Amino acid sequence: MGKPAVDLHKAFPGVRVDAAAILDALASPVVVIDAECIIVHVNGAGEELFKGSADHLEGLALDTLLPADSPLFSAIGLVRAQGTAISEYGVTLHTPRIGRHLFNIQVSALAKSPGCIVIALHQRSIADKINRQLTHRGAARSVTAMASMLAHEVKNPLSGIRGAAQLLEQNCAPGDRPMTRLIRDETDRICALVDRMGVFSDSALLRPEAVNIHQVLDRVHQLAHNGFARHVRFQEDYDPSLPPVPGNHDQLVQVFLNLVKNAAEAAPQDGGEIVLSTAYRHGVRFAVPGSEARVHLPLMVGIHDNGGGISEDIQPHLFDPFVTSKPSGSGLGLALVAKIIGDHGGVIEFDSQPRRTVFRVRLPTVTEDNAHVGEAS
Repeated sequence: MGKPAVDLHKAFPGVRVDAAAILDALASPVVVIDAECIIVHVNGAGEELFKGSADHLEGLALDTLLPADSPLFSAIGLVRAQGTAISEYGVTLHTPRIGRHLFNIQVSALAKSPGCIVIALHQRSIADKINRQLTHRGAARSVTAMASMLAHEVKNPLSGIRGAAQLLEQNCAPGDRPMTRLIRDETDRICALVDRMGVFSDSALLRPEAVNIHQVLDRVHQLAHNGFARHVRFQEDYDPSLPPVPGNHDQLVQVFLNLVKNAAEAAPQDGGEIVLSTAYRHGVRFAVPGSEARVHLPLMVGIHDNGGGISEDIQPHLFDPFVTSKPSGSGLGLALVAKIIGDHGGVIEFDSQPRRTVFRVRLPTVTEDNAHVGEAS
């Protein structure tokens, strides 16, 4: 088939760019199929993935290259049925021909060619981030057992140590009393840390209700603006038509208050800015680790700041307990955020670079399947 050209004359007078050349320059495989799932175009990265030239691949049915039960074909079917673009994260494509690859895929209809579908395969990038932060749920939950152990094995002996220090203080020389006070203060500090870890306990089950996410964010905005974020200029970019979220209002306030507090501390004292945004993302689904299930998380909340960014060396471990870049931080805040978001059936991810860091929380919405939330049992 002929190679179409894109006329960029309006933007760049005298310039004409070949669309096929643009696709060939992309590092990600792009495949175009027709109404019968026959490949009509494949870019250079696609040739490399499927180990064949475009002349050989074009004209083949897609199911001759990939198994018919691949999640990719399910996404293609949804695009044909609904007419909306579909994004899926953490999709494994595996055949003897291409080996095993982990992709996030984007499938959309080609508007000017009825029946044609464009498939873009992005290897690992976003899928890795989502998969990595999904594992943070387990990392955060592992603190539960640690907290229980510490409460029993550490706090009880510490109480005895503190009591002994008080007795010593009553009978020791005045010059030794600063040491006994040091013992008391340090035991109190350790007990406080153990108490903070108690918030990871799974003893209290989440009883979801239908929560308006904008009421949550308004509350967070009010608390931040009147407290720790007075130096920051807030912007709101909300989609007012969002459906409610099944969850706990107070826990969600805690999540976003923590994220906004981190953003405010990162933002510069002069010109600091935080953008709170919400959006509904159609067709965004995520793989559930350990199963073939895929969850629909259409509601997205973004927390943007213009601070210095997150150090690259801690980014892979940012949601792990005790990981922090703050000199006086405990490293439990984001681990708690990951746990609460996980308890709500959602995921959290982030992108960070100097002058632009954004945390994105993706959550489910109240649907017919969970419409019972908030009802009396």
